[in-house]
Amino acid sequence: METNEMNLGIGDKESTTISPAMVEILDVRIDEVGEKKNHKVVCSCKHPSKDEPINISGSKYPNKDKLVVSGLWLNKDEDGKVRKGSALAVLMNHLRSSTIADMRGRNCDTITDENGYLVFKSY
Repeated sequence: METNEMNLGIGDKESTTISPAMVEILDVRIDEVGEKKNHKVVCSCKHPSKDEPINISGSKYPNKDKLVVSGLWLNKDEDGKVRKGSALAVLMNHLRSSTIADMRGRNCDTITDENGYLVFKSY
């Protein structure tokens, strides 16, 4: 960490939150996350109230008669395809995307999770 950052004080500005809205998925990438370097899909999206793209990597979707929030983890089945029933697979079905790359250019509603972050609304 930079020496100058070690001397930072506490600001007086609240963080700005953006409200749920329909977003356009501009780009999709797969990031390695954590010590185990698990793969997570991250979508760069155009939000109507932001000039710069925002990243969304989670989804709220129906699972066993309830709505759950999960990251867009790239879990594969024994054939090397996206695991059926995963948050990523449900989002892809919701967007009518046959591949992860095919999600580019699609529009999707968002909703806030329990921590106030935007996630895709996949239902």
